[in-house]
Amino acid sequence: MKVGVLTGGGDCPGLNQSIRGIILRSLDYGIEVIGLKNGWAGLIKGLTMSLDLKTADEIISKGGTILGSSRTNPFKKEDEMVPKCMETFKNIGLDALIAIGGDDTLGVANKFYKKGLKIVGVPKTMDNDLSATDYTFGFDSAATIAIDAVERLRDTGKSHHRIMVLEVMGRHAGWVALFTGIAGGADWILIPEQKVNFDEMCTHLKKVWERKGYGIVVVSEGIEFSEEDEEDEEEQEKDAFGHIILKKRAVAVTLEKEIEKRTGIEARSSVIGHMQRGGSPTLFDRILSLRVGVKAVDLIKEGKFGMMACLKGNRIEAVPLEQAVAKLKTVDEEWWSFAKVFLK
Repeated sequence: MKVGVLTGGGDCPGLNQSIRGIILRSLDYGIEVIGLKNGWAGLIKGLTMSLDLKTADEIISKGGTILGSSRTNPFKKEDEMVPKCMETFKNIGLDALIAIGGDDTLGVANKFYKKGLKIVGVPKTMDNDLSATDYTFGFDSAATIAIDAVERLRDTGKSHHRIMVLEVMGRHAGWVALFTGIAGGADWILIPEQKVNFDEMCTHLKKVWERKGYGIVVVSEGIEFSEEDEEDEEEQEKDAFGHIILKKRAVAVTLEKEIEKRTGIEARSSVIGHMQRGGSPTLFDRILSLRVGVKAVDLIKEGKFGMMACLKGNRIEAVPLEQAVAKLKTVDEEWWSFAKVFLK
């Protein structure tokens, strides 16, 4: 049996470890593993590399993905690209394909499964926004890096009596900002799921500053400041999956200026951005990525295609890809109420 593997979408810690789990489990079953380079672009163009035991030996601590990634969407030009993918699958001699990715990558995988390809999915996203799994690898590492940034900003905030604003990744779901804010002791948290209330935030921040002489705000990159921002979305640059390119929105800088104007307190902003995506994964992410990689191979061996490996409690189980990409997992009111306990 010959199985292909690809990594699509944004990179994150744990991708190489998941590939390693796939390679080592495949050896147990005598399965040959072929890597497809640069996400779905590799299946379109037939870009491959061999994945063997020697490969697995060298990637246990590496960040990123040795396969490369892209935000290629074959279904954006379906009549042209999809037949090429089907042809490549056949020409390489693949019996099955493992797609490692988030909502977009697995959404494409689900469409190909419906067209007859034997596919299983492995969930990864630092946003932690896939509803069919409790956690995705990449999230714990990203939040851990963000917490370190909060601690460093706290030091300089104390020294200069400033309000420090940290912008973290999170397009539609605020899990990274929420966990970073709670665990890092932020004084205010802004997430896409909750409307921004400048008056409430700035009144609170003034009280915080009077009490301790500094303040910390953690904000998701995907928040909307007003209804006008939402209306302007159609005019903004988007990627192949229709997502707005967020780097041009300057959320942290906008927030910094608004806080200074409303409070009269000096503020500074920082954006850690893609630093959250790089580096070696945390222990939690390293183990999780290995587990879901192994499970994906088991699903192929068992002939359970159209499924995705997932974490439920402490068990690695499987759910249909259709269910995995049905909706995003966003921060609910229970979690938000918990977070507000610490905003004193």
